[in-house]
Amino acid sequence: MHSHNGLKTAALLGLLSALILGIGYWFGGSAGLFIAVIVALLMNGVSYFFSDKLALRSMRAQPVSESEFPQLYQMVRELAQQAGQPMPRLYVSPTMQPNAFATGRNPQHAAVAVTEGITRILDYRELRAVIGHELSHVYNRDILISSVAGALAGIITMLANLAWFIPLGGDDEDGPNPLALMMMLILGPLAATIIQLAISRSREFQADASGAKLTNDPLALASALKKIHMGVQQMPLPAEGQLASSAHLMIDNPLKGGGIASLFSTHPPMEERVRRLEAMAASSGPVQHMR
Repeated sequence: MHSHNGLKTAALLGLLSALILGIGYWFGGSAGLFIAVIVALLMNGVSYFFSDKLALRSMRAQPVSESEFPQLYQMVRELAQQAGQPMPRLYVSPTMQPNAFATGRNPQHAAVAVTEGITRILDYRELRAVIGHELSHVYNRDILISSVAGALAGIITMLANLAWFIPLGGDDEDGPNPLALMMMLILGPLAATIIQLAISRSREFQADASGAKLTNDPLALASALKKIHMGVQQMPLPAEGQLASSAHLMIDNPLKGGGIASLFSTHPPMEERVRRLEAMAASSGPVQHMR
């Protein structure tokens, strides 16, 4: 399952990179191509090395010590040891909306953050299941994947917008067809968004499944997701600034917005996630019957 996910992701990112190079070449010949490559590399580098800092800052998350949150530390330590992985840095965000996210480019540079709201509404088993989900994001290396996808999507959108400012060859309108230009402006960002969503959604299902395996408790994760989803809908956060670009990292989409916005949500429908976890619990037999 893991390698299949990685392969699919590599194929999508390859496709996205090829699209960027194609657009660069179409607009500016080999010079445009060269600029597109440099920009792509720069944006990837930035998003790869700074994704954790940006996400933590967007949720005002602060590092916490073991004496402040002994239960959280114990939970994370046990699961990390079980997975044979290093202990991540732990953060708590003062936000009352229940949510959680993991970030960092690999298990050696990882951070797990929970909001104050989530620690209030989940019981021990549910919080442990959420931590399992977040650690799975780290172990599946998908923080890297999503930050690269986000960077590439940003470049496509930027190149599409540049289309307005590039002289269309000669003094007259004999450059690229204006209709083709319009299509580019609309389809470029759309293609980028769709690929980003495909990656984000498969990441969530994958982390649900691996997290439930790690904690050996799919029903606790299903129950936590239901509570989190209700809490998020009661207390949505405004979709602005840095938070909008970190929203895909959260266990549930923290932003408000129905209608068209929900079509472009980075998260699969919560009902589907819960259904898959319940099916997983049914097929794995009675694992834990702590009532």
